Amino acid sequence: MKHVLKNERGMALAIAIVALVVVGALIAGALFSGTQEQRVAENVRRTQASFGVAEQGIYDIIRNWSDPNNKATYAGLYPYPPVAPSKSTWTILPKTAASKTGSYNGTIMKLNDGLYLIDMTGQDTMSLAGRIRGGGASQRMGLIARIRPLQVNIQAAVTSGGANFVAGNVTINGSDSAPTGWAGCPPKDSTKAGVRMQVGDSITKTGNARITGQPPVIHDPTLKDSNFSVYGDVTFTQLAAMATIPLVGQNFANGIGPAVKADGSCDYAVQTNWGSPTNPAGPCGNYFPIIYINGDAQINGQEGQGILLINGGLSVQGGFQFYGITIVKGSVKTAGGGGTPAHFWGSLMAQDTVSFADTVNNFTGGATMLYSKCAIIKALDKTGTGAMLTSRGWVQLF
Repeated sequence: MKHVLKNERGMALAIAIVALVVVGALIAGALFSGTQEQRVAENVRRTQASFGVAEQGIYDIIRNWSDPNNKATYAGLYPYPPVAPSKSTWTILPKTAASKTGSYNGTIMKLNDGLYLIDMTGQDTMSLAGRIRGGGASQRMGLIARIRPLQVNIQAAVTSGGANFVAGNVTINGSDSAPTGWAGCPPKDSTKAGVRMQVGDSITKTGNARITGQPPVIHDPTLKDSNFSVYGDVTFTQLAAMATIPLVGQNFANGIGPAVKADGSCDYAVQTNWGSPTNPAGPCGNYFPIIYINGDAQINGQEGQGILLINGGLSVQGGFQFYGITIVKGSVKTAGGGGTPAHFWGSLMAQDTVSFADTVNNFTGGATMLYSKCAIIKALDKTGTGAMLTSRGWVQLF
């Protein structure tokens, strides 16, 4: 019978080596797993950063849609008449995000008269610096934007919320009048009322004053105080906060008029520059600002266009002309005239609220108030803003 040797010398070394191999494999696996988790997390972080940059780029476009100080103003894609311009795609050049986490670039494509596709690609900072192998992280995002013009219910050349006195050679005409020299005006609208008032308001006409329209004067039971302060989903206060030119009430004399820089371009920084309606082909002919005056205003001459909001009374003593929509919370007075009588092309709305001293509109001299669909449309279109669709307006593009 053979005896089994029980000499186990050297086994400890073998077991130790096996244990070291196993532990080393576990440690290597843990390091590999940890490294992979770190890389995945870093990729996710950079992907999220680039997605955020693309999203920021899109909302920068929405926020600056109608900014006249932005040379790449996108409102230029929405002219009247509503047909696609020769260049219906706008290129967004690379720009560093305000958060400094990357940059974005892309395009804006006009889908139809009121819808646009904003196609934006964002890249994170690490990718741009070239410190990441494999091309880095980038995300492409698309958003459908729509034009949201103001909804102002205009049914007359003059809409009044109080008493009116019309004298001298004043003309108030509800027939649609196209401004002289303006191109791209729509077909003429049906004739509106000359003066639209609330039930119970009065109007007195003397001298050679003429009020024409269909009808010349109407007492509209649907006309409420809210019509002077609410325009669709925008209030007077909100519209005033959107003003391109905020001013305090004062005597502007003859200071309102277009301003041009030395290089021949329109100077938007001048607060008395309200466009050039009598020279639509000039540098400021396409400038339709929102002007908000907090307090009573007196203007004697020159011109402006767009939307004029006055939280007070308005006195026009000379040949001032305004094209677009004028909304006055107080009363309106006109006087003088002569060679260039005071004109309002578009629509004039005067609430005549009791919060102001004089609640009677005095239209005297040679003032002319003309309904103009073209002036109204251009003012509304140029002051329209871009907005995303209310339901699922964005998508991640690949």
